[in-house]
Amino acid sequence: MVPQAAPMRRIARYRPAIDAAIARVLDGGTAIGGVEVAAFEAAFAAFCGVGHAIGCGNGTDALVLALRAAGIGPGDEVITVALTAHGTAQAIRLVGAMPVFVEVDAATRTMDPAAAAAAITPRTTALIPVHLYGQMADMPALATLAAQHGLFLLEDCAQAHGAEIAGRRAGSWGHAAVFSFYPTKNLGAVGDGGAVITQDAALAERIRALTSYGWTDARRISDVVAGNSRLDTMQAAILAALLPHLDEAIAERRAVAAALHAGIGEAVILPRWDDGAVWHQFVIAHPARDRLAACLARDGIGTAVHYTPPLHVQPAFLSDGQPPLPITERLAAEVLSLPIQPEIAGPAIQAIIDAVRRGAAECAR
Repeated sequence: MVPQAAPMRRIARYRPAIDAAIARVLDGGTAIGGVEVAAFEAAFAAFCGVGHAIGCGNGTDALVLALRAAGIGPGDEVITVALTAHGTAQAIRLVGAMPVFVEVDAATRTMDPAAAAAAITPRTTALIPVHLYGQMADMPALATLAAQHGLFLLEDCAQAHGAEIAGRRAGSWGHAAVFSFYPTKNLGAVGDGGAVITQDAALAERIRALTSYGWTDARRISDVVAGNSRLDTMQAAILAALLPHLDEAIAERRAVAAALHAGIGEAVILPRWDDGAVWHQFVIAHPARDRLAACLARDGIGTAVHYTPPLHVQPAFLSDGQPPLPITERLAAEVLSLPIQPEIAGPAIQAIIDAVRRGAAECAR
């Protein structure tokens, strides 16, 4: 069986560097914070092209921290998309704001700037575009839109470590951006982890205080009500060991994606090619998605669905006045994620191609 994802195979590939990082933490005696966390934050900020990175517990916490630091809360509307993981909208609700879901572009599967513009009301305070599957949203257009209306622009980069558009990396366009280091991510920990990045020093200071009870200095005085969400030292050391290999991993994913694109051809609806994408997922679409997935499983190819049903029809996010999103709803019914992780898909490219073409032919009969 070719699994859809197997993050421990990536860990095994870089095991010597990871073992050295783990030993360094165990020998150093610091389990929370310390030089390992600070070093990773500095390296990751530099990788993304910004001045500040603040580690935290996970990607959803990162969203909550960024929204709270920006003053987003009850009575505010935050425009985002429904074709995304739950954390994007959960974070908006967790700070007391209301998610307003808008349509995605059918080709990029990311936020449609025109749809976002049409959804702005006097209560709109923020935009959260999602760089879905490792392909960036139209950030030049969305950054212009946010500036025109004075909106807080928060990039959800949970799937886009190192992605680029117009010569700038994911996370460098917004007032802030968030990342997840969940094990399956292109830069994944051996457990949970997340980060907020920003160019704004004052915003970074507020975010950092919110990660540790509102503390702003060594006196440990709580200046605001805040929780506790920190990137632990062990995960930071592991991520720091993997970060130097991320550009190599991106190149490998692009090579696998190019081979799948060329080999599968017109058998299914392929994702749009984008030179700046980092291919966290390789997501095809087919009107008989579930039948195709069954054919692939029979042939030993693992798949996954990212994501269905879309968030705007799920009970936690239902609201009066939310219009239907036909493009989002169609995509949610048709998308299917193939193996793309280089350690899995690299040796199995032809098997994946053959299984998809064979399955699509069966579905056409």
